[in-house]
Amino acid sequence: MPELPEVETVLRTLEAQIKGLCIEEVVIQYAKTVEGDAQEFVQQLQGQTFQEFMRRGKYLLFVMDSVVLVSHLRMEGRYRLLSHGEKPPRHTHVIFALSDGRDLCYVDSRKFGRMYVTGKDIDLEHFHDLGPEPFADSFTASYVYAEAKKRKTALKTLLLDQGFIAGIGNIYADEILSACGLRPGRSCQRITHRDAEAIVQNTRQILSEAIRQGGTTIHTFSPEEGVTGLFQLSVMVHGKKACGRCGNSVHMRRIGGRSSYYCPVCQK
Repeated sequence: MPELPEVETVLRTLEAQIKGLCIEEVVIQYAKTVEGDAQEFVQQLQGQTFQEFMRRGKYLLFVMDSVVLVSHLRMEGRYRLLSHGEKPPRHTHVIFALSDGRDLCYVDSRKFGRMYVTGKDIDLEHFHDLGPEPFADSFTASYVYAEAKKRKTALKTLLLDQGFIAGIGNIYADEILSACGLRPGRSCQRITHRDAEAIVQNTRQILSEAIRQGGTTIHTFSPEEGVTGLFQLSVMVHGKKACGRCGNSVHMRRIGGRSSYYCPVCQK
């Protein structure tokens, strides 16, 4: 599933390509992709111009003239830009005909992605009950320590909780804990102030580097045409057989139903 760096890459790529363009027509080919009334969705977006591009957690927010288009890619959603009249890719569910003669196609082979239109008075702080952004001032070691001490779950489960922190998924949770020297199954109750500081520092450092490298390309996900995720070359433990730091064998165990990778040598 695309995580914060992949979604941020998609956002920046689209901003560079379609900012200032007007939606002249909307064609919905798979109605369930759109939450709410499909006809109203079309009417609200036709004639609107892409003004600003924002992200909240794993959600894309396209700020238009009078509304906001919210899009969640879920498992394998992606956007493709094609010349108008060019045959859309297989599994294209929504087509936005743009004022420059191109079509912005939303493609999703798994059909899990969703989008909807909302007002510009959107409350980003409480948006979908998401926790703070990793780069927000409110994401501090004190916050991490206090929240962790309230829970009896594993640290991996804590990092995956979007109500605790927005945007982190399975790949980056493993990489953050690897950088901190903490095992994913370690209880939140055993966290120290030093651990909390390490989680904040490594979360920001790893996500920043992943964004710089265009995210991580795993399986069939790619952010946009011509954009590939190079962070896959920097992964230390997730999906690896040998630890990228010490070379010892990486172990995998299921935590909260998710595959969790760690190095038993580096993560004591």
